[in-house]
Amino acid sequence: MSGQKVAIVTGAGTGVGRAGALALMKAGYAVVLAGRRKDKLEEVAKEGAGAKCLVVPTDVADPASIKALFAKTKETFGRLDVLFNNAGIGAPAVPLEDLPFEKWKAVVDTNLTGPFLCTQEAFRIMKNQTPRGGRIINNGSISAHTPRPQSVAYTSTKHAITGLTKQTSLDGRPFDICCGQIDIGNAATPLTDRMVQGPGVMQPDGSMKQEARMEADHVGNAIVYMAGLPLDTNVLFMTVMANKMPFVGRG
Repeated sequence: MSGQKVAIVTGAGTGVGRAGALALMKAGYAVVLAGRRKDKLEEVAKEGAGAKCLVVPTDVADPASIKALFAKTKETFGRLDVLFNNAGIGAPAVPLEDLPFEKWKAVVDTNLTGPFLCTQEAFRIMKNQTPRGGRIINNGSISAHTPRPQSVAYTSTKHAITGLTKQTSLDGRPFDICCGQIDIGNAATPLTDRMVQGPGVMQPDGSMKQEARMEADHVGNAIVYMAGLPLDTNVLFMTVMANKMPFVGRG
C-alpha cells in the first residue's frame, strides 16, 4: 500500500456518497465503493479517473452483506483508515399514525442499525492494525437537529445517529479511533430535486415552498477535511448547509 490511506463509503453510487467518494479519491485515498446498485458504483469508479478503488455491492440493511464488505476491504487493502457511514433512506411523507411498521423498520435498519454494524466492523479492523486507529464519519443531516413535517422515521434515526456518534467517539478514544458527524442541509442531489420543482416541499406551517440548495461537492470537500485530520484531533460535529434554506430562524 506504500502508505496510501483506505476509505469505505456506503451509499457511494449517488448523491452525497458519490461526492464524498470522488473527493476522497481526488485526495489520494483508495476508496471502497459500497452501495446496492453495482452499475452506479461502477460509474463512480470510472469518474475517479484512474484512482485506486474497489466496487463492493452492499446492502447495509443486511448484516451478512456488511460483514462481506469489510472482509473484502481487509483482504484487498489490509487496513481501513476512514469509514463514511452515509447510506440512508426515507419513508413516505404521511401522518405519523399512518406510517406502516414495515416502512419504519426499513428506515431504522438502513439508517441506524446499518451504521452501527459498519462501526462494529470498522472497530475490529482499526483496533488491530498498524498503525492503529482510524476515523468514522457519520452522515447525520439537518434532521438530526430539527424535523421536517411527516418524517418521523427519518428524523428519529438521524437523532439516534447523534447518539451513535458520541458513543463511538467515546469508546474509540483508547484505540485512536475518532468519530465525527456531518450534518447536511439541502445538498443538490436527486433526492432533493423535489425541493426546487413545482410547489416545493412542506413547511412547518403546512404551506409549500421551494428551498435553496447547494452543490454536493462542498460536502465532499468537508469530508476530506475531516478525514485528513491527525488522530489526536476531531471534528465532532459539522453542519454544511445551503445558506438560504429555512433552518436558522423561525418559519
